[in-house]
Amino acid sequence: MIIWINGAFGSGKTTLVTELHRRLPDALLFDPEDIGFVLRGIVEVPEGDFQNIPLWRTQVASMAQGLVEGYGRPVLAPMTLVRRDYADEIFGALEEAALPVHHFFLDVPAAVLEHRLDHRVVAPDDPERDEAARRWTKERIPECVAAVAGLREDTVLLDGELPTDELADLVLERTGLAQGPVVELPSATRRLA
Repeated sequence: MIIWINGAFGSGKTTLVTELHRRLPDALLFDPEDIGFVLRGIVEVPEGDFQNIPLWRTQVASMAQGLVEGYGRPVLAPMTLVRRDYADEIFGALEEAALPVHHFFLDVPAAVLEHRLDHRVVAPDDPERDEAARRWTKERIPECVAAVAGLREDTVLLDGELPTDELADLVLERTGLAQGPVVELPSATRRLA
């Protein structure tokens, strides 16, 4: 299965995936951003966002499929994906391949995201690059917050202000990977906890 952790920049995707990987050490970590970095070195990036490259979307779906089919282990993917048409394209390809995808979105208020991003350090040895990254991610807060209203119907909305261990519990319960009995949780785009 693929466990896709979505949300705005600063919502806690990487932190949650790190905790999930700690609990599921056999799971494979797949950051779709890495494919974007490769493509950025080869082709032009429309509007500065590699998600606008059609090849990025097809390669992300292909890589996720290859990892599941080739290794037979859960795949953990932390990635902000707020354009519905892009999500439909990627998840649609995975669904066509009959791969189970569990899509979670960390819902965090804009003010909290801004505070978190103000304190994030991306490039400690390059203050100019660090500030550019911070500015780029903060400019996307409105789009990411607004995306909650148009998420895919199978998306599970999580309260991104919950402690990471509680979020990991919710994800593992929803995916059936929790130790112990599986708890039935609310369906698509309903807030958990």
